[in-house]
Amino acid sequence: MNSRIRGGGLSTLVFLLPLLLVFGIFSWIPIGRAVLMSFQETNLVTPSTFVGLQNFRDVLADPLLWTAIKNTLYFAFLALLFGYPVPLLAAVVMSEVRRFKGLYSALAYLPVVIPPVVAVLLWKFFYDASPSGVFNTILGAVGIGPISWLQDSAIAMPSLVLEATWAAAGGTVIIYLAALTGVSTDLYEAAEIDRASIWRKVWHITLPQLRGILLVTFILQIVGTAQVFLEPFLFTGGGPANSTTTLLLLIYDYAFANSLGGEYGMATALSIMLAVVLGVLSAIYFRVTRGWSKS
Repeated sequence: MNSRIRGGGLSTLVFLLPLLLVFGIFSWIPIGRAVLMSFQETNLVTPSTFVGLQNFRDVLADPLLWTAIKNTLYFAFLALLFGYPVPLLAAVVMSEVRRFKGLYSALAYLPVVIPPVVAVLLWKFFYDASPSGVFNTILGAVGIGPISWLQDSAIAMPSLVLEATWAAAGGTVIIYLAALTGVSTDLYEAAEIDRASIWRKVWHITLPQLRGILLVTFILQIVGTAQVFLEPFLFTGGGPANSTTTLLLLIYDYAFANSLGGEYGMATALSIMLAVVLGVLSAIYFRVTRGWSKS
């Protein structure tokens, strides 16, 4: 202990205390309270009643849970299929541009600056199902439509993914652009001497050099899409026919759908279950990909 103090450990601890205090009060205490609440029946007003694992049993017995899981997986699949490669392709194309690169970067990041609620409401206006809607007017010019974007259970989820991809891609584009600056220009010059096409340069130079960044953004997107809430809540409220009800929307419904007192125990139980699944998935992912990011 004395050697730690003489080596500067005490001053380090003093500087860390404010951060640890704030983090503990606003993060770990609520997490611990949520874990405790998952074993209780409570409406946050009257005294809580300990019910053990009953909340978890009730959640697992809810038939809507499996619908929410299926919808969340479907959203995550579509978001990865379209939302994962689009920022990378945009960053690669923008890195090849010789003029106005800063302008293109600003335009790519602009959707991130727009408040998420404003962006969703704006796209909800675009998704007007009438022939005079913005998107239906554009499609009508080429003889397509009108399309019931948010009213058709088969199209509602892809419509949500389209907006979510547009809203979130800008931040990832900036990350990829920053990572591309660390790629040696000698590799690209050698590829140009060999007359390699842009796609061969991307496959043999860009992707291998960005392997670590790509692995991190992949798991971050999985975790983010598994917690999607804003789009289904504001666009469709989980409809039509529960086709866009996701896990976080189901948690919200447990807690707040009943104005006389929500099922806060079930809501926190499902939250804990989701957190555990994502934590285990992340641990397995980093374990499996540990060698890939360095090879």
